[in-house]
Amino acid sequence: MSSQEAEKLFKKGFSAFRQGRTLVALGLFEKAIAIETNPLYLSYLAVCIAKERGQIRKAISLCKETIEKEPGNSNHYLNLGRIYLLAGNKAEAARAFRDGLNRETNQQIIEELNKLVARKSPVFPFLRRENFINKYTGLVLTTLRLR
Repeated sequence: MSSQEAEKLFKKGFSAFRQGRTLVALGLFEKAIAIETNPLYLSYLAVCIAKERGQIRKAISLCKETIEKEPGNSNHYLNLGRIYLLAGNKAEAARAFRDGLNRETNQQIIEELNKLVARKSPVFPFLRRENFINKYTGLVLTTLRLR
């Protein structure tokens, strides 16, 4: 079989992964890896293994391997962070996400980090959080360490 076949399987698996059908994606990623060992394939397989089989240690190990092979690919850091979140380790997840952003800008990582960040309530709850008054009053109070 060819690498084109592996790429087709990966694309089908990636589509299923994005739809939340990780069990289907797991099978397709395993088939793709049987044809061609690609770090990106392994990275997404690791997330599926963690989610569907609960094999967190194995998944983390696979993701760290892919990072060693392709340290500039932020998708590996994204997937490592997702695995840490599945394990309930928010601090390590945030660290993995930030490491990924240091490599390249990745909108999915930014979205994951935004979900993790616990924000303080607005200074004036009757105004929108983005309101100029709320925003700058909060900054001033934080700078003065009054909040």
